[in-house]
Amino acid sequence: MTNEADATPVSGQVQPPARTSLRGLIAQTEIDLRLFGMLVALGAILLTFNILSEGKLFQPTNMVTLAVQATGVAIIATGMVLVIVSRNIDLSVGSLVGVIAMTYALLMTDWMPALGIGADFPFRWAIALGLGIGLGALVGGLQGYIIAYVGVPSFIVTLGGLLSIRGVVWYLSSGAAVSGLDPSFQLIGGGAQGSIGGAATWILGLVGCAAIVALLVNGRRQRRRFGFPVRPMWAEAVIGVLGCVAVLGVAAFANANLWPEGLANRIAVEQNWGPAPDGGWKIPTGFPNPIVLLIGVTLVMTWMANRRRFGRYVYAYGGNPDAAELAGINTRWTILKTYVLMGILCALAAAIASARLNGSTLDVGQSYELYVIAAAVVGGTSFAGGIGTIPGAVLGAFVMQSLAYGLSFIGVNSPGQNVVAGIVLIVAVGFDTFNRRRGS
Repeated sequence: MTNEADATPVSGQVQPPARTSLRGLIAQTEIDLRLFGMLVALGAILLTFNILSEGKLFQPTNMVTLAVQATGVAIIATGMVLVIVSRNIDLSVGSLVGVIAMTYALLMTDWMPALGIGADFPFRWAIALGLGIGLGALVGGLQGYIIAYVGVPSFIVTLGGLLSIRGVVWYLSSGAAVSGLDPSFQLIGGGAQGSIGGAATWILGLVGCAAIVALLVNGRRQRRRFGFPVRPMWAEAVIGVLGCVAVLGVAAFANANLWPEGLANRIAVEQNWGPAPDGGWKIPTGFPNPIVLLIGVTLVMTWMANRRRFGRYVYAYGGNPDAAELAGINTRWTILKTYVLMGILCALAAAIASARLNGSTLDVGQSYELYVIAAAVVGGTSFAGGIGTIPGAVLGAFVMQSLAYGLSFIGVNSPGQNVVAGIVLIVAVGFDTFNRRRGS
């Protein structure tokens, strides 16, 4: 049988090789097109608002502020992915953030000093943080137990939590705002002093580049080991170069954000840095602590979802609950653990929120649940269960926050921002439903 690729054309002339389409080239890179599309959408949103603001949005200070504002929602969204994947929901996350934030404030202003743990007590901030995380895990575990073992639907349980826990916030403070957190605890919220600095940011960027290269090399080795097809070398090189450029670019942008001049001069005098150089002190802030915390949470949650038995059980249950039961998975215990995890993530988000405010108010965490669910869904998590990614939810949080921040930047009020957020959520769910129907 004649091979068509080797057959001589009738005309006697050598035909040019068939052109590979752009879609085919992208397919060879095996890039997640949904995540890639969200990155493009995020860039388009920021570029549009930058044009509408006459080039004022693309300033390092604005971009760092946007990122810090997105961290709380993004951290909780990593857990919401697992909750929705398991065909459940959690409407209480905003109220839980509020009550834990108020607990942090009261611990450091009233309760701990009454027990003799004053401002000079070592690691007082860590004790408060540990107690807040414990409270989040306890409340999450209680809700998870009612859902998994008692059998009450998650919508009802967490809706009750949304209402009752928000009421507890008022009773804790009698309706008053509480301020005056430990100075070390305030560093969790970011700011000039709550950042890792220029040198550490470059080091973190280089570590990120090394991790990208190591993952590509290890992935290629594992594919060859088990006989799976490998990507072309040009695709590996493109992914590695673009990933490293993106990481170093973000690091450079973070280091372009400088300490306020007054704060830099005051610290220079207090620490006896000597005479100020020409042009004044220019100290790069680097990555704020909330961003570093978000990076850590994203890596840990991705590892748990993809590499640990717990994550596989969650996806198996979301894909087919009956099959998961028959396979011997302790589905009730798995569901309970997802809500415990949600409580811990809410405590971390509450720490960032209260540290940024240097205290807590009654409206801390309000509407978080809406933006967290929207971030997870925009990031590709399906309400039908079994489908969702942690990086997608984080990217979805940045998309939602970019819309809110950009609209606020050009003068759109809060109701207008809610209108846009609602439309985006409906479109995202509609797109997911359309894709599922087309696939079936």
